[in-house]
Amino acid sequence: MTSPRIARVALPVPLDRLFDYKLEDDQHPEVGTRVIVPFQRRELVGFVTELTEHSEFKQLKGIKQVLDEAPLLPKTLFSLLQWASQFYQYPFGDTLSVALPSLLRKGEPASRKPTKQWHLTALGHEQNPTVIAKRAPKQAQVLGLLMQGSRAHSELLAEEVTSATLKTLAEKGWVKDEIKLPVNSTWQTEPSEEKPVLNTEQSVAIASINAAEGYHCYLLEGVTGSGKTEVYLNIIEPVLAKGQQILILVPEIGLTPQTINRFQRRFKGVPLSVIHSGLNDTERLTAWLDGRDKQAGIIIGTRSALFTPFQSLGMIIIDEEHDASYKQQDTLRYHARDLAVMRAAKEQIPIILGSATPSLESLHNAQQGKYHHLTLTQRAGTAVAARHGILDIKGQYLEGGLSAALIAEMRKHIQAGNQVLLFLNRRGFAPVMMCHECGWIADCERCDVHYTYHAHSHELRCHHCSTQRPVYHQCQSCGSTQLITAGVGTEQLEQQLETLFPEQKTIRIDRDSTRRKGSLEQYLDDIHANQYQILIGTQMLAKGHHFPNVTLVALLDVDSALFSSDFRAPERLAQLLIQVAGRAGRASKPGEVLLQTHHPDHPLLKTLLHKGYGEFAQSALEERKQTALPPYRFLAMLRAEANSSDAAAAFLFQVRQILQASPVITPEIELLGPNPAPLARRAGKYRWQLLIQSPQRRSLQQLLAIARPAIQMLPDAKRVRWTLDVEPQELS
Repeated sequence: MTSPRIARVALPVPLDRLFDYKLEDDQHPEVGTRVIVPFQRRELVGFVTELTEHSEFKQLKGIKQVLDEAPLLPKTLFSLLQWASQFYQYPFGDTLSVALPSLLRKGEPASRKPTKQWHLTALGHEQNPTVIAKRAPKQAQVLGLLMQGSRAHSELLAEEVTSATLKTLAEKGWVKDEIKLPVNSTWQTEPSEEKPVLNTEQSVAIASINAAEGYHCYLLEGVTGSGKTEVYLNIIEPVLAKGQQILILVPEIGLTPQTINRFQRRFKGVPLSVIHSGLNDTERLTAWLDGRDKQAGIIIGTRSALFTPFQSLGMIIIDEEHDASYKQQDTLRYHARDLAVMRAAKEQIPIILGSATPSLESLHNAQQGKYHHLTLTQRAGTAVAARHGILDIKGQYLEGGLSAALIAEMRKHIQAGNQVLLFLNRRGFAPVMMCHECGWIADCERCDVHYTYHAHSHELRCHHCSTQRPVYHQCQSCGSTQLITAGVGTEQLEQQLETLFPEQKTIRIDRDSTRRKGSLEQYLDDIHANQYQILIGTQMLAKGHHFPNVTLVALLDVDSALFSSDFRAPERLAQLLIQVAGRAGRASKPGEVLLQTHHPDHPLLKTLLHKGYGEFAQSALEERKQTALPPYRFLAMLRAEANSSDAAAAFLFQVRQILQASPVITPEIELLGPNPAPLARRAGKYRWQLLIQSPQRRSLQQLLAIARPAIQMLPDAKRVRWTLDVEPQELS
C-alpha cells in the first residue's frame, strides 16, 4: 500500500481553511510537523494536520521543505489548540502560530545547539597556573578555571577568555574541547530551606490536593497574606519528587521576580525557567525548549507560557486567577485561566486557581460543583488582619491628592520606622491640560480622550494610542498662555511628597519608571532593604507583592470606578481594593488601610469594608443572575473599526441581519446593538460593537460557527477591521 502523497497544511493566514500540497517521494512528514510551502508570492511556515491521498484540486504546489522529523507539539497540546481555535472562533493556522515562539514561526530549528565544553587534559593537570601567570596570565586564568571542573565555551567567554587563548592551549595539548548534547534534567526535591509551620487551613488544603489523582480543579481562596504560596510549595513537592514538571502562571511580569525567588529558595536543586514578554526571541525559544526537553522542572510565566510543551507535566497553578490580564486582547482572544483548565483536563492532571478575590465565574463554578473550593481565612504566621478606614474628602483641600488626615497618618507610620504605600492608578503628572480662560482641553487628535501631561519628559501622551506631542504653550482655541493641569497622577504625587517629606526617600513604580530592563527587580530589592520610606504605585504594586515593613496603605482616588458603565467594574474595583489593602501588615506589624473618597456611603465600599469580599461576591452574583449577565449568560462581541462611523455601523447592521436569519438562532439569544463603543474613536478609527447574549454556551458557539463564514463573505468585511471576541472581559 502506497503512503499518502498529499499533505493538508494549516497556514498562518486569516482564512478558515486548510491547504493541500503534494509531497515529493523523499518527503515523509508526520501530522504535527512544520513545513515550508509556497503561498501566493511568498513562502510560509505551516503545520501538517492531515496526510491523505485525495484532494478536490487537480493541480497542487509542492512542499518546499519539511522542518521537523517528529511532531513539534505533544498530542494533548495540539488537541488543545484545535479546541481553542474552534471555541474562540479563530483560524487554526493563526492559532498554532500564536502558540509558538517567534523563531519557530520563522522556521528556525526546534532544537538546542550542541554546546562546546572545555576540560583539562592529563598534561594540563600537570601545569602550575601560578608559574604560567607570570608570562601568560590569560592562559593561567583558563587553567585555574578548568581545574575546578569542565566549563562551557559560553561560560569561559563570559569570563573574558578569548577563543584565541583557548586555541593556543589546545595546540599545547593542555586543554581539549568536546561537543555535548543536552540530556533530560534530574533534580533533588529535598527542600533547601526550613519550612514554616502550617496552620490547620493550610494543612487541610494541601492534604486535599495531594490526595487526589488525575484531573481535579481546585479554587484556593485565601485572604491576602494567608500563605497561598506556601500551599503551592507544599503541593508541588511530591509532584517534583515523581520527576514531573510544574507550570505556574502569574498575571504580570512584575510578579515573576518575587515568585521565582520564592521557588528557587525552596527548591535549589530544581532547574527553573521563566517565560514572559520581556524576553528576547532567543531567550523565549530556550525557555520553550526547557519545558519540552525537560531541562526545567518548574516553568513560571505570564499567559503565553500556557502553550509551553512539557515532557511530563504534573500540575498547573494559576496565581491571582481573577486578574484581567489573563485575557488576551488581540489575535487569538483566549483566556489563559479557562484554557489552562481545559489543558489540565486533557493532560489528566490537577490545576489550582489561587486568589484572595476569586472571579465571579470561578466562584460560580465552585458553587456548581465543577471546582473544589478550598478556603484560607486566616493570615499566616503572626500577621493579623489590617484595620480599615474611610477618609471623607468632600470639600477638603488636597495637597497633590493627599488630605490633611492622610498626611498626618503617614507621618505617624514613618516616624515609627515603617513604610507607607500610596496607590494611585494614574500615570503621568496630570490627566488633563486645559486653558484657564476659556476651558479648552488638550484632546488626543486620534482618540476621544484627553492627553495626559507627563512632566518628566515634558510632553503630552495618549494612553490609548500612544501618540506623543510637545506640550502646548498656547490655548488652541483662544490663544491664551494661561494653561493649567487638572487632576493628579503619580508624577505629581511624587513631586508633592518630596515637598511634604523632604527627609524621606520616595520611590515611584509605574510603567514609566520601570521601562529599563531589570529596573523593577532592583526597585523591589531596594524596598525590601528599607531604602525607601514612601512607595507610590499603580496596579504594578497591587498584586501579590510581600512588603513586610509596609504598615499603611492608602488608596487615593477610586471614585471614578464606582460609576462605570461596564457591568464588571464593581467586581474589578472590589478585587483591586482588597488586593491593594492586602499589602499592609503582612508580617508581625499591625497594618492600616485608608481609603480617600467623596462617596463614603457608597454600598460597594461599605460592603467591602464591613463584610468583606465574600459577602460582596454573593451579592454581585445574585445581581448578575437577576440581570441575566455572566456567569449566568454567555457573551460574544463583534467589534468593527473604520475610517468613518457610518462604515463601521453599516457593517455590523449587516452582521446582525445574518445572525437573525441563522437557522440555529433561538428567542433566548439576544442581539444588543450595534452601538458605538464606549471609546467611540481610537487611533483614528471609529468603533462600533454588537453584543450577542445566550443562556447556553453551546447554542452561542453553533450560531457563531454558522454565521462567521457568511460574515467573511460580506463585501464590507474587507473594508472594515472587524474582530470577534468570545466571552469578552472588556466592553470598551
